Amino acid sequence: MSLLEVRDLAFGYRHHPVGSEVTLRLGAGEVLALLGPNGAGKTTLFRTILGWLPPLAGAIHLAGEPLGRWSRARLARLLGYVPQAHAGLFAFSVLDVVLMGRTAHLPVFGVPSRHDREVALEALDLLGVAALAPRVYVELSGGERQLVLVARALAQEPRLLVLDEPTASLDFGNQIKVLDEIRALAGRGIAVLMSTHHPDQARRVATRVALLKRGRIVGEGAPEAVLSLDRLARLYDVDPARLAAAGASLAGGGAA
Repeated sequence: MSLLEVRDLAFGYRHHPVGSEVTLRLGAGEVLALLGPNGAGKTTLFRTILGWLPPLAGAIHLAGEPLGRWSRARLARLLGYVPQAHAGLFAFSVLDVVLMGRTAHLPVFGVPSRHDREVALEALDLLGVAALAPRVYVELSGGERQLVLVARALAQEPRLLVLDEPTASLDFGNQIKVLDEIRALAGRGIAVLMSTHHPDQARRVATRVALLKRGRIVGEGAPEAVLSLDRLARLYDVDPARLAAAGASLAGGGAA
């Protein structure tokens, strides 16, 4: 059974449709990477899958049930989310921010337990940023904040993780760290849906790749089949020769 099944989905806003006829499936232990140019509808699609926007048509099922049947509390125990960026408004410590990922496991008005703190600290340690635990979140660099948000999602212990450009503000070393953790999560049976602008990142971690252009899926399959030079050139409206000359190694693989 798929953890996520999207069928003939039309998505967007009441007077501004963004995409249509989107069909995707994602099972436990799979990583589906979504690539597409700016404005293709990736973030709006994610917001619809997360239940923040109602579908305009079609259906979304989570673990075999229609999305509309999931309460917020149940959904939080199934699904974790990491946004593109988050500046923060209040002076919470990093540990407190990560502990927010444990809220789904607490009773109403419950207080995080010793176990919850251990899970939060372990998530920070997995990403190599345990030393940030006492720091004030809003005083961190953009890259550090992004790693903390990934740690918060890990502390949630979801079965399905949605990542909207999770490495966008990270330096190369931290990009590799996050990508390796995504691969490890899939190895533990977590389903991962992520967006990225980097074909080499999709090659590194994805089980399957979907290409989104103007709100429609224009290619889907194994990375080696989908991430060809010609397909990427059509996706981004770039001449293949210019794309090859840019030295992006699109035809032969990315980072090892």
